[in-house]
Amino acid sequence: MPIRVAVPTENQPGEHRVALIPEVVRKLAKLGVEVLVEAGAGVNAHYPDTEYDAARIVTDTTALYSEADVVLAVQPPSAETIDKLRDGAIFIGLLLPFQRLEHIARLKERNITSFAMELVPRISRAQSMDVLSSQAAAAGYKAVVMAANLSGRFFPMLTTAAGTIRPVRAVIIGAGVAGLQAIATARRLGAIVEGYDVRAATKEQVESLGAKFIDIDVTAEGSGGYARELTEAEKQQQQAVLAKHIAAADVVITTAALPGRPSPRIIPTSMVDNMKPGSVIIDLAAEGGGNCELTQAGEHVDHHGITIYGPLDVPSMLAIHASEMYAKNLLNFLTPMIRDGQLSPDWDDEVIAATVLTHAGTIRHEPTRKLVEGDPS
Repeated sequence: MPIRVAVPTENQPGEHRVALIPEVVRKLAKLGVEVLVEAGAGVNAHYPDTEYDAARIVTDTTALYSEADVVLAVQPPSAETIDKLRDGAIFIGLLLPFQRLEHIARLKERNITSFAMELVPRISRAQSMDVLSSQAAAAGYKAVVMAANLSGRFFPMLTTAAGTIRPVRAVIIGAGVAGLQAIATARRLGAIVEGYDVRAATKEQVESLGAKFIDIDVTAEGSGGYARELTEAEKQQQQAVLAKHIAAADVVITTAALPGRPSPRIIPTSMVDNMKPGSVIIDLAAEGGGNCELTQAGEHVDHHGITIYGPLDVPSMLAIHASEMYAKNLLNFLTPMIRDGQLSPDWDDEVIAATVLTHAGTIRHEPTRKLVEGDPS
């Protein structure tokens, strides 16, 4: 019997993405996989059931989970979902390994093998599986569109009969995937853009997109492509330099996040106080508490005429293309494991070993295991 892969409807409020799009379902079918799609799973991403012609549409959620060998999802499973999975099933999605500790413990107890896609290692071979990068690209693009919508200014320079309109000045903080996409999008809209990151290696990338790099003479390269946390002295130096650039900006987009830790506070209230009325801050780090002191997750804050917006689940706002990229990431992750319609993971494979969260009644991701079970040392 071929492996059965199930795609449930996402139930988290505001989540519009779907784990597999019809095109990817067809590719899995060619590999000998039977795909089960819950009725309506793709509707919010504008993929109706009729387009899933290579899948079996299932109307009973309980039956979907009881039949599934593998469940592919976007958001982590609820406690109720975990209890519906059959023993030994595999769950693959964004599992928030540093946050959903009770649910991770339950996955272990139920003997569920789970893969957390945010743990995919940032190596060349795994780039096509990198969910964080694909979804961050969507977020960076959308952040600029949101800023343009909230701003009372044109982004490009315009020469009109009423005079010349000066272009917007935008500062992008964080030059990871989201930040670089934000820089590129703001430049396409005609803004004068400056980019900042504590990792000196990003200077060339920022400048290659036509932006000016803000150099604070501090380097903070960390492991896995992320930045390390700054010392107090470095934070003071950072704020002293950034304050001047932010005060002159019409739009600021922040993207700095640290996995498993609160987002670094980069913009204090005092810095916002020096911004021009009508300026806009889009804080993509809102889910981790925000890079701006005034950010309230999911809310628009008006601070003396300056708008601070901390949107949540931004990739879901681009559900069509975000789902497409996510589905292709999952396909590229699954394909090497599929042999003759069966799933045969190579546990010695670097990507699989790094991404597995729970397996065979144990928590395999050591940092998460210590959070759940404690560190005996």
